[in-house]
Amino acid sequence: MPKKVKKDLTLSIAKRVLEIEANAIKALARHLDGDFSKAVEMILSTTGKVVVSGMGKSGIIGQKIASTLASTGTSAFFLHPAEGVHGDLGMLMKNDILLAISNSGETEELIKIIPIVKRMGVKMIAMTGRKKSTLARYGDAFLYVGVKEEACPLGLSPTASTTACLAMGDALAVALIEKRGFKAEDFASLHPAGSLGRKLMRVEELMHSGPLVPRVAAGTFMKDAILEMTAKRMGLTGVFKGKKLLGVITDGDLRRSLEKGDSILNKKVEDVMNKNPKMIDKASLAEAALRKMEEHSITSLFVCDGESNAVEGVVHLHDLIKAGVV
Repeated sequence: MPKKVKKDLTLSIAKRVLEIEANAIKALARHLDGDFSKAVEMILSTTGKVVVSGMGKSGIIGQKIASTLASTGTSAFFLHPAEGVHGDLGMLMKNDILLAISNSGETEELIKIIPIVKRMGVKMIAMTGRKKSTLARYGDAFLYVGVKEEACPLGLSPTASTTACLAMGDALAVALIEKRGFKAEDFASLHPAGSLGRKLMRVEELMHSGPLVPRVAAGTFMKDAILEMTAKRMGLTGVFKGKKLLGVITDGDLRRSLEKGDSILNKKVEDVMNKNPKMIDKASLAEAALRKMEEHSITSLFVCDGESNAVEGVVHLHDLIKAGVV
């Protein structure tokens, strides 16, 4: 008889860990109550900052939560509680919100700063895994992040508990995003560098403007329009009557006319142009321009002012590629 394939123990361990942590996050949803809404409203109504604090692994999770909040429209930073009791509490102001994180709710360094925080009139959101802990009792809002078990087989290393805490922080941040009406354009302004920043560049940062925009006046002969297209090297030209864009002529329009055997050099641009030119608002994200080009199978877009609809430039696929948007 063939031997049974031995089950991969490593994969079994990994699956068990993921299942424990996934179940821990699912359980959080059942414990959500009015205190979560209260925490969100506290942050929305404050004129100060959200100061996140925690020791050890909770502190590392707290740094990530503070970073997520700061990058999504909520002014936030991380304060190490041990440094706090040695002078850094001066960073806290009366209108700030303290988000204190401790799985046990009894972390000594955090407990020490509670009286000071209360005297200052700073409101506190307690994020802990114990409902009857000191931290939970003194919090103005309490976010429960308790877990049934840790994924660590010894039950010692914070695993499921830190995952639950991180997920609760994400829930808080996303709720604030939606309540604030935070948009992709707002996100872009806070992420100017790196690949993310490039994807979130605005069209006006990449467009060609002024004399670089290929344009001909209505009534122009096609031979002159072709010269303009060749000179500007954008693969198209706009047909204008004053400042108004009437249509567009692309390399594709020229090829299609030639395939029909048309003699187009002495035709007027109105006889060849597409009267439904594709445009994009200059305030749009570069990624939106890319999607529009893909949708219509084109390589250039005229860029307009969203309010007046006046053409201010043109953006080419090559510009998006060079900027790293693609």
